[in-house]
Amino acid sequence: MNPFRKAVEDGDHEAVVALLAEDVVFTSPVVFKPYAGKAITAAILGAVLRVFEDFRYVREIANPDGRDLVLVFEARVGERQIQGCDLLHFDEDGRIDALTVMVRPLSGAQALQQAMAAQFERIEREAAGA
Repeated sequence: MNPFRKAVEDGDHEAVVALLAEDVVFTSPVVFKPYAGKAITAAILGAVLRVFEDFRYVREIANPDGRDLVLVFEARVGERQIQGCDLLHFDEDGRIDALTVMVRPLSGAQALQQAMAAQFERIEREAAGA
């Protein structure tokens, strides 16, 4: 099993953060501009662990060279069911340097956006190391 998948499924935020490259770029399903850097990406992923309920990966699609991975998931945000995928790219050192998340349906994406917006002050504090 991929270490990122295992860390997420175990709810081990520290292990997730350890897999991120310093220059990782996180592309959100609900925000236009990508977030650059390990601190903000780690804080966002921590919030995602708090927001998603009944999270589970249901499929793994890997490139044979080991540099690209797609993890398909299902979760719930409040009353909304979400399907989505994490698209990961790994650098030469095996660290995640790009993470893009996509979700559907629109009502689920909207619920996710609202739940994450409610977390944003905490995300900013965590990213700043407060």
